[in-house]
Amino acid sequence: MSIVIMVGQLVLGLSILIILHELGHFLAARAFGIKVEKFYLFFDAWNISLFKFNFKGVEYGIGWLPLGGYVKIAGMIDESMDTDQMAGPPQPWEFRSKPAWQRLIVMLGGVTVNIILGILIFWVLTIKMGESYIPNASAKYGIVPGAVGKKIGLLAGDKITAINGKSFKRFDDLTSPKVLLENTVFTVHRGAETLKIPVPRTILNDISDHDIESFISRVPRTKFMVDSVYGNAQKAGLKKGDSVVAVNGAPVAFWDELQTQLLANKSKQVVLSIKRDTATIPLKTQVNADGTIGFARSKKDFPEIKTIKYGFFASLPIGASRAISTFTDNAKGLGKIAKGDVKFNKAVSGPVAIANLFGGTIDWIHFWTLVGFLSMVLALMNLLPIPALDGGHAVFLIIEMIKGKPLSDKFLERAQIVGFVILVTLMVFVFGNDIVNKVMKK
Repeated sequence: MSIVIMVGQLVLGLSILIILHELGHFLAARAFGIKVEKFYLFFDAWNISLFKFNFKGVEYGIGWLPLGGYVKIAGMIDESMDTDQMAGPPQPWEFRSKPAWQRLIVMLGGVTVNIILGILIFWVLTIKMGESYIPNASAKYGIVPGAVGKKIGLLAGDKITAINGKSFKRFDDLTSPKVLLENTVFTVHRGAETLKIPVPRTILNDISDHDIESFISRVPRTKFMVDSVYGNAQKAGLKKGDSVVAVNGAPVAFWDELQTQLLANKSKQVVLSIKRDTATIPLKTQVNADGTIGFARSKKDFPEIKTIKYGFFASLPIGASRAISTFTDNAKGLGKIAKGDVKFNKAVSGPVAIANLFGGTIDWIHFWTLVGFLSMVLALMNLLPIPALDGGHAVFLIIEMIKGKPLSDKFLERAQIVGFVILVTLMVFVFGNDIVNKVMKK
């Protein structure tokens, strides 16, 4: 059932984005009196559609090939490659008969709608949820680095007090795109020492093999006390209010230390040293295959979470900032790929990876957050100057405006074919990359 929910959310999310993107082209074309012949979700390759109907001279439908969608605009060299129509004389209702500036607006209509949608979604989410964060001041026991964090020199218990020499208020700034995408140096307090630890420009290559927790845990280091007990821990006699102070004689004072010891003894029997009132007693228990024994820690040990609530209008600039940051952060990511700081196969994700992001449970806040994120990513990707994408069409139109005359139909047809081949190649690559990553992580 979880797979059905995962795929259902993926299809719903992408369908919303594709339909609204194409609606941007559609509305802009109609506003300038340009005839639109088709409006399709997914591609009806070889004129095979799953569903279609005609309304006011436009064929609306759902194609069988789920590689996006399109609107067929009369008099335009596009995905349909309708050369017969282009062979005739230009008609006043055709795309090619309109001024270059109008055609440019039509081509950027989809991207514009995606940006507006992203801002709208993040605006509404900010109205509903506000902004929540863990104050860095709450990290009194320091950080918990993962394997990648340890590789660059971070240790459990380190206190990071500045990013690039500037103090910060939010603990989650440590794993923000600003840290991962820019040349970052942490100021670290370790006991009586103050260290400068740089974050490598190539760190995303390592993080992409795992997750952000492999860099720095999003939760600061905490102490813990036993709360509810179940499973093996209950059988062993663990009780609410107990403190685990050692595992097989190895001292543990923090939650991450306990997890490390239990993971090292998966599917084995261990001896816990338990502090109960003023006594310390030993308890034998079996560790599960996932490195747990069956208890939850007290909620009072969790770090403080601050939430800032905003009004209807005050939420707009906050939501817009989140949307634009998503766009610019992904643009910086593409820049790092271009410079060779991040490997292409480490940075790209396809439908399989995106489906995993949606997850196998229904959480509408998470769903709309992801749709907002993908809307901004879709806007950025469509602006790339690749023939067959909106950005490619826009580049050709700008060249036309500079030259004062249009590029030849033959050149545009060939560019469209090249662009389509590039896109299909990229799609095959990201599908394969998703599958390889899925297999490798099993």
